[in-house]
Amino acid sequence: MNKNNQSIGIIGTGMALPKCKFKNDDFVKLGLETSDDWITSRTGIKQRYIAKEEATSDLAYEAAENAIKDAGINKEDIDCIIVATTTPDYPSFPSVACLVQNGLGLDKIPAFDVSAACTGFIYAMEIAEKMMRSGEYKNILVIGADTLSKICNWKDRSTVVLFGDGAGAVVLGAVKKGYGIISSKLGAYGSGFDKLIVPKGGSREPLTADNIDDDGRYIQMDGKGVYRFAVKVIVKVVEEALSNIGMKKEDISFMIPHQANVRIIDYAREKLGLSREQVYVNIDSYGNTSAATIPIALNEVCNKNLIQNGDILVTVGFGAGLTFGTNVIKWYSK
Repeated sequence: MNKNNQSIGIIGTGMALPKCKFKNDDFVKLGLETSDDWITSRTGIKQRYIAKEEATSDLAYEAAENAIKDAGINKEDIDCIIVATTTPDYPSFPSVACLVQNGLGLDKIPAFDVSAACTGFIYAMEIAEKMMRSGEYKNILVIGADTLSKICNWKDRSTVVLFGDGAGAVVLGAVKKGYGIISSKLGAYGSGFDKLIVPKGGSREPLTADNIDDDGRYIQMDGKGVYRFAVKVIVKVVEEALSNIGMKKEDISFMIPHQANVRIIDYAREKLGLSREQVYVNIDSYGNTSAATIPIALNEVCNKNLIQNGDILVTVGFGAGLTFGTNVIKWYSK
């Protein structure tokens, strides 16, 4: 049966973190030329969690279980799993989604990964929502999970201090009519593909015995270029998504931005005319967990009761690719 008119929203949230908490001063102890003040003043980050024992799927699975429990449904009610990640357990396949599916014991349902870097969770939400509008799916598990510390050069101060590891998950299901996801906008500037990149280890330049120790197997970033891109798109994409449904920035009740840099968050907040209380920031505790930043923040926002039924919630992100996107949600919680 076609259910195009049903309203689709978040009915459960969950998150998971590695065991190892890593503070800014710990980089100094490792001999990196930096300091707590240097990192905090430039990024807003005080600490992050590092996956020493855990793989991406371990964190994704734990977050998934927590989200399913929070939704108050049985795991058998999940009929699709989508994982946003750029750090899968294995270099090519299987997908993290299939590993999570195996852990949950949910063979046969669709399970696949989405690769859109830090914007991945927003992309996955849009994909899931459109799939559910077909009427073929009732409850879709959407996960953002990454362990970028594993592909950082721990001697490169410009990148390693930025990233943390973690996972966040939501269950999408039917909500009260008129609520849930009411608009989304996705985009990418492929012309900036080289601004944030891991150059080696793929089909263009596979790792070999000759280059296995090269820095090209780690994240390389044009920090200024990424910053210019972020401030260019982060406000514009939100305004376009709101305009598509006849809303303006003044209609925003609360915003959850991608947690990449506190300066970018402050820029977006000021341009959208939002108070500090209307924007959730947890970068100080977790760093940039890539596709996991927004679902982790969502879980915390829900647990703290910071949003109420009827609030207009905006999530917005940007990342390697260069990708960007936003989801506009009219919040509803039973």
